[in-house]
Amino acid sequence: MSFLSVENLSLRIRGDGARLLRSVTLAVRPGEVMGLVGESGAGKSMIGKAILGILPRAVELSGGRIVLEGQDLGTLPAAERRRVIGAKAALIPQDPLTALNPSRRIGPQITDRLVDILGWDRARAEARAADLLAEVQIPQPARVMRSYPHELSGGMRQRVLIASAFAAEPKLIVADEPTTALDVTVQKQILRLIRQMQERHGTALLFVTHDLGVVSKVCQNLTVLYAGAVVERATVGAFFAGPAHPYSRALLAATPKYTDPTGSLTPVPEAVVAAVRAEVVAMDEAEDG
Repeated sequence: MSFLSVENLSLRIRGDGARLLRSVTLAVRPGEVMGLVGESGAGKSMIGKAILGILPRAVELSGGRIVLEGQDLGTLPAAERRRVIGAKAALIPQDPLTALNPSRRIGPQITDRLVDILGWDRARAEARAADLLAEVQIPQPARVMRSYPHELSGGMRQRVLIASAFAAEPKLIVADEPTTALDVTVQKQILRLIRQMQERHGTALLFVTHDLGVVSKVCQNLTVLYAGAVVERATVGAFFAGPAHPYSRALLAATPKYTDPTGSLTPVPEAVVAAVRAEVVAMDEAEDG
């Protein structure tokens, strides 16, 4: 049984009606790691924001529904929806420097969620935060809790965000390209840490990325998007053995080969792009009737 079900989800820009997502359907089982893959602008992050209820004001839900552990989020009053999402889901964002409040110490930025959502007293929340910082391999957790974000390295700030995401023991975490702002060496450490934490806590993980190399190391299943539409769903093993959709095959072929650093990059052929665009246009025409 799926913990998360996204069913025919469509998003539009308010006013001009421009489509951002087109009848997206996906499911994530308890403890599963699902990759959301596609080019920049494909709609990957919008899916995560829709699930977490943090869509920009300019974006509106134009169709479909999101079901979290059997609860249709769209049927809940706003306050109840925030409570349900806050208790069951969390986010690991892209850029730790902008995600953390520069004017507040690290400790309260982790503990406030436990106090506000779970109703913990401050002492219990602080003890939990210190334990999590140690779990994500941050030395001297007590000192870090008293620090400001600018006093930490990029890798340590990302570890803080990981600790914060796991703090309330959510059953689902959306990781929105969590290594984009880090150098390659630190990326590898953070990816390993996220996977270890996910396995240790049994958390379902929706991993948003444009990097198929990351998908091969972290995910069990993946969904490929183009222009807000799903073009392929597959297990990671089946995908890398041979993608079914021409666009997926072209995307995989365009991935840089680290075993051949002098080799030239392979762009996605224009004919493939034109074909998948035609599929998207056909979807829009069918929706418009």
